[in-house]
Amino acid sequence: MAMKANMTDAAEPAVTSRGALESAALSDVGLRRGNNQDSYVVVQAADDADWRRRGHLFLVADGMGAHAAGELASKMACESIGHAYRKLLDRQPEVALTEAVVAANAAIHDRGQANAEFQGMGTTCSVLVILPRKAYVAHVGDSRVYRLRNSRLDQLTFDHSLVWEMMAAGQLPCGDVANFIPKNIITRSLGPHAEVQVDLEGPLELEPGDTFLLCSDGLSGQVKDEEIGAVLSALSPQEAVRVLVDMANLRGGPDNITAIAARVTALPNDDDDEVEPLPPIHPNGSSTHPALWVGMAACLVAALALGAGGYYIGAFIGALLAAAAAVFALLPNLSPNDKPPTEQANRGAKRVGPYATFDCTPNAAAVAVLCQMAQQLRDAAKDEHWTLDWGRFNAYGEQAQTAIASRDFKSAIRHYALAISFMMSEIRGQSVRKDQRDNSVLDI
Repeated sequence: MAMKANMTDAAEPAVTSRGALESAALSDVGLRRGNNQDSYVVVQAADDADWRRRGHLFLVADGMGAHAAGELASKMACESIGHAYRKLLDRQPEVALTEAVVAANAAIHDRGQANAEFQGMGTTCSVLVILPRKAYVAHVGDSRVYRLRNSRLDQLTFDHSLVWEMMAAGQLPCGDVANFIPKNIITRSLGPHAEVQVDLEGPLELEPGDTFLLCSDGLSGQVKDEEIGAVLSALSPQEAVRVLVDMANLRGGPDNITAIAARVTALPNDDDDEVEPLPPIHPNGSSTHPALWVGMAACLVAALALGAGGYYIGAFIGALLAAAAAVFALLPNLSPNDKPPTEQANRGAKRVGPYATFDCTPNAAAVAVLCQMAQQLRDAAKDEHWTLDWGRFNAYGEQAQTAIASRDFKSAIRHYALAISFMMSEIRGQSVRKDQRDNSVLDI
């Protein structure tokens, strides 16, 4: 299990042992917040069997609440859901995923009720599970999950926000009035209430090359969907999360920014991805292993045979063993405390996305946006008289111009994006060195 929360300025790639998936995650505090209330988790399958049964799990949570409440809520969601999903092995993946989110809501709500300082705390939660040939998404709030397939970007999640709910209900006013509706008011989250409705998307059939992005609204609120698609199409997951976070910061970075990118690089062979069937699930949420029924039948047959032969003591023992096996087989059904997995799953809504689709074919317009950002960074660096590797920055620009001349817009996007990422890295280095100099003067 790999778990990270509130990481800053270090994208971490993760590649499965089968080479079927490439992923990276990055979280940044932004430019206007004092702390990072975003959290994320990446839980990789331990081996091939685990991959087939439970897949890889990715989660982004954006916390809400005064003081440290939002940060705590998002961390609790990451820790709780990642563990619970893997423990519910007697559930189908989509049921286990929904139950894990419901359980996280209960834990966060209880923690908030127990401490006045944390009362009302909450968090968004967007979870992606990638199995060998399909994926599922569980979602609460306005953090998003996208899928890029070829040049089409699909938003797979419905924003649980006032604006989106009004749009869905046909109540959004037209014209300038709509601009006055706050876009950051969310209508659903984990924690504030004892019950939560979880949106479940899937199964989503996979294709090689599918690239998924999970992100908080600190990213989606600053970077346009078409720009997100262009960056994902031209860069590796590790490069893409860095560039997307940099772009959000270049546009003000008003909120915490978190991004996870996961690309399906290959699908298993048809005869190599069969999932071992799960034991049947009883209505109360427990499972009975078939061996118990087989053992009961065998004991019963033996008891009848012994009784027919006059071996009454042996027949009596066989009957007792058969009765014991029947009790153990039926015991889960008699438990009054377990809630049915179907009841848990019904706390969510099976939705049918995507809810927005964008054509992200690399074009001159997308190149122009990144070119302008790179130019602004260069002008700012010159105005500040920073010392940096201008040769490398200029090389990216020259490669982009060459690509534009040959109308290779995808390559041009890639090189301008790398130029932006390089320059932002240099600027961060300048800031660190400046802080060190300032501290040295203060120390003297």
